[in-house]
Amino acid sequence: MAGTSLPVLQPPQRSFGETSRRDNWWLQPLLVFIGLGAFVVYSTWAALQGQHYTHGPYLSPFYSPELWGNSPHAWFGTLPSWWPAWLPYSPALLILWAPAGFRLTCYYYRGAYYKAFWADPPNCAVGEPRKGYIGESNWPLRIMNIHRYFLYIAILFIFMLGYDAIKSFWFSDGFGIGIGSLVLTLNVILLAGYTFGCHSLRHLVGGGRDCISDSPMCQKMYRGCSALNKRHMLWAWTSLVGVMFADVYVRLCSMGLWKDIRII
Repeated sequence: MAGTSLPVLQPPQRSFGETSRRDNWWLQPLLVFIGLGAFVVYSTWAALQGQHYTHGPYLSPFYSPELWGNSPHAWFGTLPSWWPAWLPYSPALLILWAPAGFRLTCYYYRGAYYKAFWADPPNCAVGEPRKGYIGESNWPLRIMNIHRYFLYIAILFIFMLGYDAIKSFWFSDGFGIGIGSLVLTLNVILLAGYTFGCHSLRHLVGGGRDCISDSPMCQKMYRGCSALNKRHMLWAWTSLVGVMFADVYVRLCSMGLWKDIRII
């Protein structure tokens, strides 16, 4: 009969882990769980050490900028007097919240660790262990919208780490190139590729315009961000490995377990 609406039939909800997929759908979230889990454990341990984070002109990116500390890289000298005596001090604890917040709220990482750690869902077309879904429309996940503000801080960190990379070429006897200089420089390049390909930056430089061609400068920046954004997942992982390896390199050199090789 004309005008009669037919009922919409909803497919039955899958039970946890139920799927028609025949591929190894569990492999990707498992690797993400191992990779991110290992980074969180190591970075937390490294940040709490408060030592072996410098070697000559090298400063670990986990500790940059060093606001207060005992190394020549400290901006404002030694431990501040207002720091509670009962609380262990590490320069990393004052600054790691910024890059950590940027990655935690990143659009790519959110999709990755929602699957790997929360099984929300475990993967596409796979049953999840909950019946309701609110996404990021309610608290506490609504706080993820703060990502655009962490972006501004992350860009500032790129310039500060770039300055550290430049300083890593200046040794006590003058200009030189060490393996550590190259490691710290590569770290900045990888972090810049990840940061400047951010979805929020792409929107900021041109995504909100009705006609981007009206501004040639915005159009060029938008195309540059878009080119990096196409490989955002790759930049996210390579920069994560790069920043951890940079800390490992400086730490082992400081401990005398690795010898930094001077190329020039």
